[in-house]
Amino acid sequence: QVQLVESGGALVQAGESLRLSCVLSGNFFGLISMGWYRQSPEKERDLVATIGVDDTTTYADSVRGRFTISRDSEKNTLYLQMNRLKPEDTAVYYCSAEIKMTLWGSARDYWGQGTQVTVSS
Repeated sequence: QVQLVESGGALVQAGESLRLSCVLSGNFFGLISMGWYRQSPEKERDLVATIGVDDTTTYADSVRGRFTISRDSEKNTLYLQMNRLKPEDTAVYYCSAEIKMTLWGSARDYWGQGTQVTVSS
């Protein structure tokens, strides 16, 4: 069973930095990509950043240049370094992994439980 566990969320002031972590565990055939998403109250869940197994990355325009996504494949851990945080970055941040459970099966997304990031002005 695949499990994703996020940590690192906190209450910080605008301009400060924070690093989120997400540990992936379980048995599966192949990992395709991982990513961070965020959701504010009464809003949809939005993409923040993704990283492929070849370490190619994508970022939302709102975070490009401030956030950095990275991963440690040996530790099966995904990171999100968030610098120069703004109040509008306040949200629950979710880790996701696109995984194939078997060679012939289709890939699907798995999600963590989320971690709260609150940025005060």
